[in-house]
Amino acid sequence: MALYEHVFLARQDLAQAQVDQLAEMATKIIEENQGRIVKTETWGLRSLAYKIAKNRKAHYVMLEIEAPAGVVAELERQIRINEDIIRYLTIRVDAHENGPSAMMRKGDRDGRRREREGGDRPRRDRDGFDGE
Repeated sequence: MALYEHVFLARQDLAQAQVDQLAEMATKIIEENQGRIVKTETWGLRSLAYKIAKNRKAHYVMLEIEAPAGVVAELERQIRINEDIIRYLTIRVDAHENGPSAMMRKGDRDGRRREREGGDRPRRDRDGFDGE
């Protein structure tokens, strides 16, 4: 079976429970067609680089999939119908990453940097003024 990474962006006005239901819907489609989900990551509500369908933010979800090619075609067909999903991307990979994805590691790195710089103090620029 082939390995895939599938990322979809859900509308910003959805609750986290609704985003989880969308991920469950994708999981159900894959498992009904003899595929399996290796890992699911929710990256949270993030800002978009540009507006998509009047949305400035979106909920990001990544699925690592092991399935035949026909399963991906069916998953993408179902996602195209769903109005809550504004974008999606599926790519074939040679191997899945071990551990958390780069997006999840980025959050850990930012947290460690904040701790090292002295907590949640407001940042000051070169002239000594607060950024606020």
